[in-house]
Amino acid sequence: MAQPSGTWSIVELAGHEADVYEPAQPHEHGYVVIYLHGVHLNRLADKPAFAQAFARHGVRVVCPRTQRSWWTDKICHEFDPAITAERYVVEHVVGWIRERWKIEPPKIALLGTSMGGQGALRIAMKHPQRFPVVAAISPAIDYHLRMDEGDETLPGMYPDKEAARQDTATLHVHPLNWPRNIWFCCDPTDVRWHESTERLRMKLAALGIPHACDLETTGGGHGFEYYNRMAEAAVQFLVERLESERLRVV
Repeated sequence: MAQPSGTWSIVELAGHEADVYEPAQPHEHGYVVIYLHGVHLNRLADKPAFAQAFARHGVRVVCPRTQRSWWTDKICHEFDPAITAERYVVEHVVGWIRERWKIEPPKIALLGTSMGGQGALRIAMKHPQRFPVVAAISPAIDYHLRMDEGDETLPGMYPDKEAARQDTATLHVHPLNWPRNIWFCCDPTDVRWHESTERLRMKLAALGIPHACDLETTGGGHGFEYYNRMAEAAVQFLVERLESERLRVV
């Protein structure tokens, strides 16, 4: 799907479809964002607010599609019987970016909304050296709660709700090893997920882990009305922090 600001295309990436955005004027340092979608599988190619932000900052974007996998390191047969969504991102998506654009971590950031927001946070918490820059909009952090609501995929990945809870982003925060650049936001009227983002904020603060968050801005609750409102802030954070990582003296 062509836009004046860039072009969307669909590619096959290790046996699965992915959407790819190429800005008309890529950033001089070639920064790439991996976007993790939500449980309703909406595509950013249909969301101009995100394309405008990507174009403004010149970032390339890869949007892998893993069905309702919750981006876990558990096999989700709806996605793939042999590889987990997390490994798919860490190995295959990163490998494809390396082959396509010659870009390596830490020039790659994670961004997600809802299911993908918690996935981005959790993957970054588990692989902080590979993904030191992460942003999440309306992250559905306590996704284990859906196991009481008839969720169709989680019971196939976890034996019970407690096992799923133990795998959430908040439980993967390590006091000595964390992504250096963390940003997340959640509409305070998002009654389902705001509480869990507030708990993540409190845990990061208690451990002294630097982070930025916006849990006050409102505008639409949970969904793309709010995601679109926060798109520019999220992408701006990613690009600024990717730049700081590039200039970081090890």
